[in-house]
Amino acid sequence: MKNRNPEATVQVLHGGEKSVNVVTKPVFYAILAAALYALNSPLSKLLLRDVPPIMMAGFLYLGAGLGMTGMGTLRKRTGHGGREVRLTRKDLPYTLGMIVLDIAAPIFLMIGLSRTTAANASLLNNFEIVATSLIAMLLFREQISRQLWAAIGLITLSSILLSVEDAGSFRFSVGSLFVLLACTCWGLENNCTRCLSRCDPLEIVVVKGFCSGIGSVLIGFAVGESLPVFGDILKILLLGFVAYGLSIYFYVYAQRYLGAAKTSAYYAVAPFIGAFLSLLILREKPGVLFLIALAIMICGVWLINRPVKD
Repeated sequence: MKNRNPEATVQVLHGGEKSVNVVTKPVFYAILAAALYALNSPLSKLLLRDVPPIMMAGFLYLGAGLGMTGMGTLRKRTGHGGREVRLTRKDLPYTLGMIVLDIAAPIFLMIGLSRTTAANASLLNNFEIVATSLIAMLLFREQISRQLWAAIGLITLSSILLSVEDAGSFRFSVGSLFVLLACTCWGLENNCTRCLSRCDPLEIVVVKGFCSGIGSVLIGFAVGESLPVFGDILKILLLGFVAYGLSIYFYVYAQRYLGAAKTSAYYAVAPFIGAFLSLLILREKPGVLFLIALAIMICGVWLINRPVKD
């Protein structure tokens, strides 16, 4: 599939109202996706007190699948769907890769969340930018500027600091390492999804939701986890619809025009919102390393979103 170049499109439409729409709409979708996903860490941390991590991951994605199926039904009845490209057999390798990685990533994240603070996990989610950008460069030949390389270095340094459990012995937190592993899986998954971004985002989320959700629940049963109580299942399904379903839906739309690396850059606001909500809702007290890592992470994200001068 040929990569779309939104910057080239903007140059052709330079100065017109259409140019503004081409740029602002995908950016708005990327930031909206980030805001919705930011709810995941603090609310999942609360639910993990009573729900096993793998079951939690499975029902989050099932919530996304069920919610987006309902949206699809509503879209058909109202006739607002438009003409969207359906997934085909040619898309199967990327679809399978997306499903497998979407089974692994949330499981790793939930295990990590159960062993570290939600604020730490939220900020560590920015490592997904590093993984997405590097994989986009290596596999899909997306260009990475010097500015983005500098941002990647700062985010990586911040992620290392957030992963340190004991500054005296420089011992790494197991929970943080699981979160980083989840980010790496999602970085690869973002690039698989990017190759499907010409297709209907709603169909992509439904496939992700049901296939990845069922896969995770089956793994949960296989390792001996028990089914959550009905009330908790409803809460997880609702959280999954909002934080995964709607978030992925808008993320795929943004990728269609921005590409994997740039969409991840705008998506970088999610961890900061998530960290703020974690500190507010869970009353987690940030340590010195967290505050230093936060400052470095802010510098990295600022570099990502700073316009590159010719």
